[in-house]
Amino acid sequence: MNEINSGVFAPTTESQRFVRTKQNAALRIYGLFGIYTLAIILLGVGYCVNPEFMTSANFLNVLRNIALLGIVSCGMAFVVYIGKWCDLSIPSYMAFSGTMAVSYLHLGIFPALIIGIISGMAIGALNGLVVGWLNANPILWTLAVVYFMEGFMRFMWSNTQLYPDQILSSRGLDTIDADRFIGIFRTDLFGIPLIVIVMLLMFVLCHLVLNRTKFGLYTKLVGSKQEAAKCSGVNVKMYILYAFLAAAFCGSIGGIFITSMNKLGVFYLGQGYDFKSVTAVVIGGMMQSGGRGSMFGVFGGVLVIGLLSNIMNFIGINTFQQDIVTGSIFILVVGFHQYQLRSQGKDYA
Repeated sequence: MNEINSGVFAPTTESQRFVRTKQNAALRIYGLFGIYTLAIILLGVGYCVNPEFMTSANFLNVLRNIALLGIVSCGMAFVVYIGKWCDLSIPSYMAFSGTMAVSYLHLGIFPALIIGIISGMAIGALNGLVVGWLNANPILWTLAVVYFMEGFMRFMWSNTQLYPDQILSSRGLDTIDADRFIGIFRTDLFGIPLIVIVMLLMFVLCHLVLNRTKFGLYTKLVGSKQEAAKCSGVNVKMYILYAFLAAAFCGSIGGIFITSMNKLGVFYLGQGYDFKSVTAVVIGGMMQSGGRGSMFGVFGGVLVIGLLSNIMNFIGINTFQQDIVTGSIFILVVGFHQYQLRSQGKDYA
């Protein structure tokens, strides 16, 4: 009896429970507000580097620069939230949807956009079926899809770049729809770039979906306790498919914008957005083990990356060095998440 009371099996005292509760509360508070604390620190650093950093024009420039990453990260968040680690085929969604839209501009701007988005989502459907039904490793499978789609696109379009105006003029058509397509990225509404408005609307919509719908509830259950979800009658395979479709939809929207920005469709558009979006999602507090995090935090992760990049541009740090900094931050955040989980008695990230 004395061994039980004094040894490993000793019951938790009230003070121990109080300390543990305070620790868990602190971790939850950090998970929600910690990333914005870092954003505030970066604002101060930016102001010290250059007072122009705090101007409204620069803030709008930051939002414009992070909008594409924000749109893609909304979709990546669903895959991470459901516990499938990440979707490395994000660049394929972006390149294929944009190129398909350019290819079908002769049908009109709106049919071309719809075809582009559906084309990207077809890849997402394949990913969801293979990962959900065949239980394939999501990292290895989606990485294979990237290589396949790159080869497929280079074969289909003979390794050439597709220019919207040339696509229409080659058919003897007016290039007005080409101008409209190119103008998508360059359109402002009430002085705010359209891409920024789309990003904000997508974050709001995704937040409502994850927090106010049955889909969000079941996605959280599948991500945090997949076996419990199965026992509860949740169609786990279908929800995994839905998560990849969400990633493909957001990636396809991003693909339309990046193709419009570059004024051409080609296989390499979107490269790098797989890692960038995973970084934003993880920095924003979503655990890759699934079921934890919020779209509010993901937006904070995107914002921090944008502010950090903006500061480094003011300082004069080149792109390659910026990648080193971003990668280092990703490593630190993953390590911190591992510490959080272990402090809660878990041993997976």
